[in-house]
Amino acid sequence: MVSTLQQKEEFSIGLKSKKFLVWLFVVSSTIMFGGWTSYYLVFMASKGKGHGLILPEVFSYSTGVLLVSSVCLFLAARALKKGDRGKQRLFLWITFVLGIAFGVMQFQGWTSLYQTGAVLVNNNAAISMIYIVSGFHLLHIIGGLAFVTSSLMGNYKNVSQEVAEYRQDITSIFWHFIDILWIYLYVFLLLNS
Repeated sequence: MVSTLQQKEEFSIGLKSKKFLVWLFVVSSTIMFGGWTSYYLVFMASKGKGHGLILPEVFSYSTGVLLVSSVCLFLAARALKKGDRGKQRLFLWITFVLGIAFGVMQFQGWTSLYQTGAVLVNNNAAISMIYIVSGFHLLHIIGGLAFVTSSLMGNYKNVSQEVAEYRQDITSIFWHFIDILWIYLYVFLLLNS
């Protein structure tokens, strides 16, 4: 009996440690993107110009896609807490598909930028920053998709409620963070054109 309680406590501590690592990653990513946007502002102040581009319309659509994906992930978490794993699975799949759609839209946006002559390597660092911040954000989306996949796998394997809620929690923390991050980056780029 004592051994079972001790194992449960150690398991719970392990989950808390892993959740802390996700939060640490969120904080470090925030600092990284904050540094890039600060660099962008310093560049603008020294050169007296922003990127001078009209951002591709597809970026606004991709923002909407991410907002809908966050709502779906919220609904997945709510379904799990109510014990409805079927609904959780459905909303996780929708979130996953919307994440893929966001990635496709990012590539469409980059293609649109490239076709207007805005290339990654040029004499305006502000234009390069559009590619850098949106590219690194896309890498975060791929990481978020890995978390969604982990939650889906737990759903299909019918893991314990505690493990399922843990997977859903870290997925939600990371996914909502990257959604908020994209909204910040998109608004920042719009305001500083």
